[in-house]
Amino acid sequence: MNKVVKFIDWGLTDYQDAWAKQEEIFDETVALKGKNRTENTEIETSNYLVFCEHPHVYTLGKSGHPENLLLDEEGLKNKLATYYKINRGGDITYHGPGQIVGYPILDLDNFFTDIHLYLRTLEEAVILTLADYGITAGRYTGFTGVWLDADNEKARKICALGVRCSRWVTMHGFAFNVNTDLDYFKNIVPCGIDDKDVTSLERELGRKLDMEEVKGKLKNHIAQLFKMELI
Repeated sequence: MNKVVKFIDWGLTDYQDAWAKQEEIFDETVALKGKNRTENTEIETSNYLVFCEHPHVYTLGKSGHPENLLLDEEGLKNKLATYYKINRGGDITYHGPGQIVGYPILDLDNFFTDIHLYLRTLEEAVILTLADYGITAGRYTGFTGVWLDADNEKARKICALGVRCSRWVTMHGFAFNVNTDLDYFKNIVPCGIDDKDVTSLERELGRKLDMEEVKGKLKNHIAQLFKMELI
């Protein structure tokens, strides 16, 4: 089991470019696993943890509902935003500057083959990062992601998850609101949930955060929870 994970920060990158790069790595890993199986070889698969930010973009998962985007083409132009239907799970979400988007492209055969545990582990890394800033977060029964005050009427989401997994290889991932412009969420029904609020670390703490500092804490928590050897 290869637990070496290459960490890459793509910085601010176009969503479609990031998606294409993910697909390339994902396809190569799936193909290598297929070759190992058919040719009875044992070539190690590689693992990646990618962080980035995106210009304003709305993405709709394969099980999502297009009507949850509340903007037409003209509205998208006015918001300087783009829109893509993509091949992850989940409904619609927003990505933009000030949000840490994480794309773990992992062969879970190197870690554990349990997609629910995978999602819960990513959530836990965000929960621990929030705890570093004195914020108590948790899960909302029946929903993915990380929530604040999930047990009462003040429930608000701070991190969304949506992944794709094939032959235990993962892509897509999570979106953690740090210094995010939350007004952009008003143009969608986030993740198909129309009666819950969305928040950010900046909103909760009342100040802008150092993105590199938050990334460092989050990256370390992910590495520890998955027992990764980050390079």
